[in-house]
Amino acid sequence: MLCCWYLHGAIRLWLNGRSWSIPRTISFVLACALMFCIATFGVNRYAQMSITALMFQQITAMTVIPPLLIAGSPGRLLLRSTPHRGMGRVLLKAALAGLRSTWARVLLHPLMPIAIALVVFPGLYLTDGISFVMGSRVSADLLLAFFLVAGVVAAVPLWSSDPLPRAPSFPARLIDIFVEIQIHAILGLILIRAGAPLLTDYASDHQGADPMYDQAVAGMLLWTYAELPLLIVLIVCLSRWHSRDRRRARLNESREDAELEEYNAYLAQIDQRERPGRSARIEPPSSL
Repeated sequence: MLCCWYLHGAIRLWLNGRSWSIPRTISFVLACALMFCIATFGVNRYAQMSITALMFQQITAMTVIPPLLIAGSPGRLLLRSTPHRGMGRVLLKAALAGLRSTWARVLLHPLMPIAIALVVFPGLYLTDGISFVMGSRVSADLLLAFFLVAGVVAAVPLWSSDPLPRAPSFPARLIDIFVEIQIHAILGLILIRAGAPLLTDYASDHQGADPMYDQAVAGMLLWTYAELPLLIVLIVCLSRWHSRDRRRARLNESREDAELEEYNAYLAQIDQRERPGRSARIEPPSSL
């Protein structure tokens, strides 16, 4: 449904002779396709039997799909493709009101992704809460949707090029990335080094799979597959920070040059005003 809405808006712009980025469209469609795959095919079935499949599913929903969705700029497409009359005007007003709401500012706070990661991962995997959640298909689907929403909340301040009600500073973004990397690393190490199965629903053999080996592979996924997107975000964040500082330095330099030119022009103007007076004083009297 979300993919159809996005394609409808993009095609609407193209038919009206207005431009819309094809790479952005591909990114959004790819994200929707990935979400469809991990939620419907064999991965979703094996997630109830294998902690590795479950970890792959949740990592993909939380760290891989959100950047692809955000890179598609769905908010900007909504503003450009929705007609500014009738129901379209009502939809735009509702979208802008939601963007400027207190809830949006709270969700986009730099501490929100850290709080989610600190509560969700230990709560699910260190207290065996994941076994209770995965006992029902409905709760398992709701958990997957929650991971997707949490990933979007964490990724919007880092990836979005659209205007936001709260734009976190680059130091806050780096702290957020660093904390999430540490949480994944610690949880992965616990799964790898545990001497016994930590999750009751995944402690028995399923189709001949060793639960300890399955648990260790899930920990390795946290060390590799989950960390790679965060490292990419870290590099992008540092690059944007460096580019911003260079732009500010060039802007300050141009301002200083303009002020210096203005000051030199002012001195030249004063010199031109004083020069006729000096010439009059050194000329001899006309009577001589």
